[in-house]
Amino acid sequence: MFRRVIQNFVTRLATALLSFVVVWLTARYLGAAGRGAVSLFVTDCAALLLFIGLLGGSSLIYLVPRRNVWHLLLPAYGWALIVCLVGTGIVALVREVSAEYLGHLLALTLLQAFFSINTSLLLGRRQEVMYNGLLVAQVALLVGGLLVAFWGLGWRVVPVYYYAAYLAYGVPLVASLWALSKLPDRLCGGRRLRATLRELGRHSRGAHFSNILAFANYRLSYYFVAHFADARALGILSVGVALTEAIWLIPRSTALVQYVDLVHAGKEGVPVAALRVSRLAVLGTASAVGLLALLPPAVLSAVFGPEFGAARPVILLLAPGGIAMALQILCSSYFAGLARYRINNTASVLGLLVTLAACVLLIPRFGIHGAALASTLSYVASTVFLLFQFYRATGAAPRAFLPSSTDLASLWSAARHKM
Repeated sequence: MFRRVIQNFVTRLATALLSFVVVWLTARYLGAAGRGAVSLFVTDCAALLLFIGLLGGSSLIYLVPRRNVWHLLLPAYGWALIVCLVGTGIVALVREVSAEYLGHLLALTLLQAFFSINTSLLLGRRQEVMYNGLLVAQVALLVGGLLVAFWGLGWRVVPVYYYAAYLAYGVPLVASLWALSKLPDRLCGGRRLRATLRELGRHSRGAHFSNILAFANYRLSYYFVAHFADARALGILSVGVALTEAIWLIPRSTALVQYVDLVHAGKEGVPVAALRVSRLAVLGTASAVGLLALLPPAVLSAVFGPEFGAARPVILLLAPGGIAMALQILCSSYFAGLARYRINNTASVLGLLVTLAACVLLIPRFGIHGAALASTLSYVASTVFLLFQFYRATGAAPRAFLPSSTDLASLWSAARHKM
């Protein structure tokens, strides 16, 4: 398990570093206003993709060990097409955006949806090497496209991001379809396909509802800032958020492996080794957040541009919530792996209520600082609830996530063995 966690961590580290390069490139060459425009587009894409998970998402990972791949892929693709069309239409109604923006939104959300469906199916079949390779390739292609446009061609406008994204999702999508075609599953229709469709819908609604609520917790503040401030303020906020959320790759790498193992094992209880790895993930997250918080404004200005030194107060306000999220990610993956979605949904509802109240009260008065504080309050509230539920389910108190010298010795021993 430790080896697989390390492999997933290395993959997520690579994607996080490449994602950091994307943030840096868009901030450096488009400025705070351009970075804000890109962030709002990415948020719109993510909002549409959330509803695609109502007939897919993590439930694909849960069901694919037991079901035909193509019986899951076909309905997931069809639902993705419907959601992207309807969602783009809703954006056109509620916001004043250009027809060009809507066209890119529709096309890129479809590409991302199909790619996400394919990679989820591969991961559920434990094709983790292919899964990790596709994730890294996707972000690497996005970075490559931006580099060619910004440095090679001198194009420094927001639409450059759209065209780079076509390359970044189109090529890995073709590769993922090829990988799926190599699996032994063969398409056959009739009652089996209809039964799988019903099962997918039943699991997806419960599993994905918490993801929709979690997205609202993560990104609702962006729309408040765009309304009460401007694109420049949103760009500064997005840099602070991106840097803080990049650290979540540590607990997510652990949680992903634990989730897959729980899906295949199908039984409750947390092995001692799993708790040890979770404690190390919490320690790594706290250490990384501490280092990030120590960065002076001058460093942020030097890296991203003179406008982005103002992101440091945002990072400081997000820091406690960033550590709390490590615990939340680990606990929620445990309940998701056992299909106990109601607990995760309740935690997300609690967090969303805190987010709404905090955004309304804090952002009009404190701007992006209020947005950062709202996120931290939401993360802490939902994490406290999940820790309590985890204790009720497993008997492991919150202190079970506090690392000890034994855990560090185990990590050192494993590292020496690998070397």
